[in-house]
Amino acid sequence: MNKATLRIFALLWVFLVLPCFSFAAQDAEFDQLMSRFNQNQSSTQAANDLFEYLEKVMPGDGPVHFAADTPADSLRQQVWYWGAEVQYQLQNYQSAKDLALRSLPLFRYDNLDKAYCLRLLAIIDVRLANFKSAAAYGNQALDIFIKVNDPDEISSILNVLAGTYMAANQPQEAEQYILKGLIYADEANNPARKAILLGMASEIYHKLGRDAEAVKYASDAFGLDSAQGRMPRAAVRLSQKAAALIGLEKFPEAEADLRRAIPVLTEAGNNHSLAISLNQLGICLIKQNKNAEAIPHLRQAAQLFEQLGDLYNLTHSHQALYNAYWDINSDSARIELERFNTLRDSLYSTATAESLARFKAEFDTDQLAAENQQIRSAHRRDILIAAAILLALIIATVIIARRAIRRHRCAMQQLIAEIDQIRSQISTPAAPAETPAESASESDNKKAFLQRVVEAVEQGLANGQADVTHIAAALNMSEQTFRRRLRDTTGQQPKMFISAIQMERAADTLMLDTNRPISEVALLCGFDDASAFSHAFKRVYGVSPSQYRLNASTK
Repeated sequence: MNKATLRIFALLWVFLVLPCFSFAAQDAEFDQLMSRFNQNQSSTQAANDLFEYLEKVMPGDGPVHFAADTPADSLRQQVWYWGAEVQYQLQNYQSAKDLALRSLPLFRYDNLDKAYCLRLLAIIDVRLANFKSAAAYGNQALDIFIKVNDPDEISSILNVLAGTYMAANQPQEAEQYILKGLIYADEANNPARKAILLGMASEIYHKLGRDAEAVKYASDAFGLDSAQGRMPRAAVRLSQKAAALIGLEKFPEAEADLRRAIPVLTEAGNNHSLAISLNQLGICLIKQNKNAEAIPHLRQAAQLFEQLGDLYNLTHSHQALYNAYWDINSDSARIELERFNTLRDSLYSTATAESLARFKAEFDTDQLAAENQQIRSAHRRDILIAAAILLALIIATVIIARRAIRRHRCAMQQLIAEIDQIRSQISTPAAPAETPAESASESDNKKAFLQRVVEAVEQGLANGQADVTHIAAALNMSEQTFRRRLRDTTGQQPKMFISAIQMERAADTLMLDTNRPISEVALLCGFDDASAFSHAFKRVYGVSPSQYRLNASTK
């Protein structure tokens, strides 16, 4: 097999064929052929069968064919490398990394083939949120591309490094890489490559808060991709443009671009870009006060990010879900906030951030090597300090959280008792007034108002509209007037009052209707998420709904 032929085949495969092809139907056959080769790694027949299959599902200039005397190391090198490429396109990132790591030691010289493998590893590790190793692999590949003086490949790896620093939340470093990459892309005269770098530039400038520039870069990228018929990639550019438009508070324009992009990304099977676009659509809808409409899109985005192992973007999904639930269900909002904080803390450790600093936008590897020992010593010291501080914060957080739960439980139980008393007073005929007529009238007005509030909440629970906005509307009041009047009458905020009615109703239902499933009790009490209901109930009564029912039945 001729090296030049393989290199051309590689470039065509990676940049023209793979991005446009869906492997869904062929996945099982590919796995079977790869397994057959692994059972006999010196079999040229097994290797040729695999490449013949790839040519069949992704037609090129003809299948790669290995001669019978091809060394076993060369077979393993090529089969595992291309297996990694395929697994990456299937978005099986861990499997792709395993194959690429098996292939890498078999590239014994610093040539383009080895640089391709290093670049692939860098991209995979960004997807897996292993930013330190992604930067290391990327810089190794960059050194090789510079040595062979290939402007197109240099621009490609500079884009990968820019993406690495973006994922690690260091846009200032990413900007240096992307600006150099655009210079090399112009030198290479490759429109497809330039569109990719323009898209990355849009993301970087959006992150830097320079959204007008971000919109321009994304629009230029969209124009290049559309002109060459690369519609799945053009959809990605629309998503990047929408992010910048959201930053400029041009929400209807952003929503329109995202709704154009999402069906194309879905059809193309680009789950990662699809998840990002769904997340952005959810955020855009929240900005337009369409929180309930945003939640399904954000949920789908979170599921996709979790399946892909993309922790970085998963944190943003849970943060957006927290914002969406804030005015709809405070308990669901609290759960999403806890998930966001847990993911954020695990993703951005001090060690990861400082390790990335070793690979700042400089190409002087000798200087980096000289500083390694000093950095490692600083890492050990800072990690110990960070661990001690983290432990203290955890202990303090637990103590504060427990006290807050106790205060919340006491306040809610007291409020539930007051609501029971209000109901009994409403149902009992009023005794002759011993106070002046004005005071009696004022008391009657308060009772009548609270009766109306309780009836409105219960009716809202029945039709799934028990939030503050709908209760105020049912009482023919503005939300502000309702909040003020309820606070003046009871001393409580509306959310607390509504939650107390929900919990009272839940407790009564659990005791009186013992055969009703917990999930149905949750829906009856205004919760569309059974886990959020259980969490809220336990905060008030100290036990889960099922345990509460069991305790009640044994009394």
